[in-house]
Amino acid sequence: MPRYVVLLRGINVGRAKQVAMADLKVLLEGLGYSDVRTHLRSGNAVLTGAEADPVEQEKRIEAAIDKELGMDVRCVVLAEDDLRAIVDGHPFADKATNGSRMMAHVLGARPDEKLVAQHDAVALDPDNTQLGDRVIYQWCPDGLMKAPPVGGFAEKNWKVAVTARNWNTMTKLLDLI
Repeated sequence: MPRYVVLLRGINVGRAKQVAMADLKVLLEGLGYSDVRTHLRSGNAVLTGAEADPVEQEKRIEAAIDKELGMDVRCVVLAEDDLRAIVDGHPFADKATNGSRMMAHVLGARPDEKLVAQHDAVALDPDNTQLGDRVIYQWCPDGLMKAPPVGGFAEKNWKVAVTARNWNTMTKLLDLI
């Protein structure tokens, strides 16, 4: 059975959309997933499930969160191979010396090439940003809050969901999967 990583967007930030990881685990197990492990409070889980399109799994998980927890939460699901490709594709390994400042803005879907060409997110921070397959890599040497908002720009202009994780989290999820 294949392994997947589930990335929930915008939970446990401030007082809104509080989700206990134990509740998330129970919810995912109730959907038929097994070997569910959560990581941190920011909505990360690795699990085993039947072979299925990650987009269909996203819809299923989002619907269950809405029904069971009463929250509209966007979810991105990556197959193990997709997560491995993102981690292996790290373009800034030579200069990204702090994993908490190296970001992976994970795209919920592959964006339309025309929109990418019209709205170049990399141009916001060309020395520290690179587009990969379903990810925008961004090295933020002065921290995320001081870096150009490439993830938000991409989400707005490319019409795809984007959720960001730092490199420490991405590599830990790969270890867990």
